[in-house]
Order: sequence, then C-alpha cells, then structure tokens
Amino acid sequence: MRKPHANSRSGGKPGAKSGPKGGQKPVQKRAAPTPRSTALHLLTEILGEGRLLSELLAHGTLDRLEPADRARAQRLALEVLRNLERADRVLKKHLRKAPPLRVQNILRIGAVELCTGGDAHGVVNEAVALTAANKRTMGLKGLVNAVLRKVASDGPAEWAKLRVPRLPRWLRDPLVMGYDSEAVLGMERAHLAGAPLDLTAKGDPAALAEATGGTLLPTGSVRLENPGQVSALPGYEAGDWWVQDAAAALPAKMLNVQKGETVLDMCAAPGGKTMQMAAAGADVTALDLSETRMARVAENLGRTGLNAQIVTGDALEHQGQYDAILLDAPCSATGTIRRHPDLPLAKDGSEFGQLIDLQVQMIDHALSLVKPGGRLVFCTCSLLPDEGECQIEEALERNPEWEVDRESLDLPGVDPSWITEEGGLRLRPDYWGDTGGMDGFYMACLRRKP
Repeated sequence: MRKPHANSRSGGKPGAKSGPKGGQKPVQKRAAPTPRSTALHLLTEILGEGRLLSELLAHGTLDRLEPADRARAQRLALEVLRNLERADRVLKKHLRKAPPLRVQNILRIGAVELCTGGDAHGVVNEAVALTAANKRTMGLKGLVNAVLRKVASDGPAEWAKLRVPRLPRWLRDPLVMGYDSEAVLGMERAHLAGAPLDLTAKGDPAALAEATGGTLLPTGSVRLENPGQVSALPGYEAGDWWVQDAAAALPAKMLNVQKGETVLDMCAAPGGKTMQMAAAGADVTALDLSETRMARVAENLGRTGLNAQIVTGDALEHQGQYDAILLDAPCSATGTIRRHPDLPLAKDGSEFGQLIDLQVQMIDHALSLVKPGGRLVFCTCSLLPDEGECQIEEALERNPEWEVDRESLDLPGVDPSWITEEGGLRLRPDYWGDTGGMDGFYMACLRRKP
C-alpha cells in the first residue's frame, strides 16, 4: 500500500613597534579560538543562517584549532544540537524572554555541559567571557552568569527527568504518518544516542575487527564504539578499510557486482560504494556533479589502492551502457540524523518536492543506461517513504518492463522484517538500537523482465 506523501513539493607589518603611535588606537589582536567559542560559531551559523555542519567544516571552521580541540568543539556542538530541546527547557524558567541568538547559544552550551557533568567554574567563566567579548552582547554577561549558576545548582536533576528530544514537527508528522508514533520515538532515541564508527574492509572483515578491536556486525561491517582519531587506527595508512555506516554498505552488496562487469556509481561521492565495487573487481565509473566531492573520492581511492574512472558531470546528461548501476540519489538525508543532528534544525522540508522530482528523473534515466539483462539498485539515505517505497512503486508503473529482484534481498545479516511489501529493504535508526543503531536507508534492486 502506498504511503502518504510528505511535505509538498591582525596585525601590522613585520618588525613594527608595539603600542599606539601618534594618537592611533592600539590594534587589538583577535582572540585565539577555543573549543567553546568555535562550537558557539557553529551553532550560530546552523541555527541562525541555516547552514549545515558539513558545509562549515569543509570551509575550514575548525582549522585554527589543534586536533584534540577540533574534536572537542565538534563534539560539543553536536551534543547541543542533539539536546537542544532539553537545554531550552532547563533555561526557560530562568529567562523572562529569549535573549539574542548568540547569548541563547552560549546559554545552551553552558546548560548542556553543566547538566552532563561539566565543571561549573570553568563553564560559567568562559560563558561570561564569550558574552563580554561581543559589543552587542557584553551588557548581558550578568544575565548569563546568573542563569548558568542557577542551572549548575538545579539543572542536572531536572535534566534527568526530561523526555527524549523530539524531531521538529515538519519532519516528525510525516514520519508518524509513514510509520507510527512508537517507531518514531525509537528513531528519536537513536538520534539522541549518536552513532558509533563503522568500517568497511577491503579484504577480510573478521581480520579487520581483530586488528582494530571492533565488533563484526551481522552484515559484515566492523563497528568501533570509541575509535579515537580515525587516521591513527590500524590499517588506515595501508588503505585496508574506509569509514562507511553499516546501512550504507548494503546497497553495493545488493547489487552484487562481479569481476569484470561495467558498473556506474551514479552520485558516487564520497566513494564508499565505489570502493566496495572496485574491491570486488568491477570496472567502475564513479560519477558525481561536484568537483570538490569527486576530489575526495579520488583521494579515498588513492589511499586504498583501488581503481575507478572518475567522471565529474550531471547524472541526467551522462550516456553509456553498463552491466549494473548503483543510483544513490540526492535526497533529504533524514536517515543520517543520528550522525548529523543539524539537518532537521537547519532545514525545514521545503526542498522535499524538488528532490522527489529529481529522483524520478534519475531513476528513469538510469534505467535507460542499463544493458539488456543488467540491473539497477536505487537507494536513498532517507526515512521518508516518498523517497523510497513510493519511488519504486511508481517507477515500476512507468517502466512495466522492469521488476523488483527479490533474490537480491538474500544478504547476510538482513532481518526479514526489513523487507518491504514491494520488495525493497527499509532500514531505520532504531534497528540494532541496543548496539548503536544504523542509518535510515531504503534500497531496492530492479531487473528487466525476461
């Protein structure tokens, strides 16, 4: 049965003497960033400007920090985003009205840290300093000091009683329509918990699990709970593995490419699926519109010693004939919120309609590029049925010469309950909830009828 649709569519010259000269005002040096000040910048850009964390990181927001401080700043911003509802509830009773966004975010950072075991003296002092450092907010440093001291006193006990943070209504409502309230609550629990690190092995996954101290998952991925610095893990320099969520590793396994087959990885960046198929011995063409993202694919291929043809271009204009195609279509990415809690806060769902229309065009074009007897795997990292189940149902109506390949579902570790009515796989963040969950994904394999 078809699911309901979601939203409709410094400084002077070298050697210059210090101090003021001729009545000039002294030049104030720009304060060195700290993890908290950087987290504040990230939050203000995400919540005030609608920018995504991935975009901010790509533009070098963390570059002035040392590696350990980069990790701390990013971790702090993510924890505030995951706990935004809780932080605002704790703060609300101490505020007569909402302060300016910068101050509100300073208070949010403080509340999250104080309510989760942070040192009150250090947290409050830096929050006050951050408030005083900006001319527009320095007059509110007394407010910040008073509020956070109250939070330090009674916040932790109140925090423990607060509900799991809810998704915003623009997203939660269509998810409840597509699933049910209990399922969505399970997803929200998974979002709050965050995500461990999953690896895909170029060779033997059991050997990788032993080398890294990870857990071998039923589907063949290796999971690390506290990995530390990724580039310091065993096998990184040798290119023995790459980071890839366990759910994201399944579409390529579903396509099951064979040695020597010509394969198109449509919308390939960041390249995990390209590397999976190249490691299987296929002749892979990796296609993506973004030069920057394709540079990352090339970098990953170089590190792992795998080969693929890199093509930068529009998928809808690409021509050729292939034995198999993997179409990981542009989508809402609502299945990745456990790793990207900024998504539902920086977006509002207004782009859903355009994305769904683009997916339709991409599916039909991709089908025209498949050789007779070939196959296509369509997938999206989305929780919305409109970007998954509905797309396959409607694609089959438009292309009656194609059918779902149900044999492709016979994969190690796949729970039968994940198989959908039309013959795809529906993965959710609450699946494997006791062991770290997984990204939300939909995937299905199509073959031309004999």
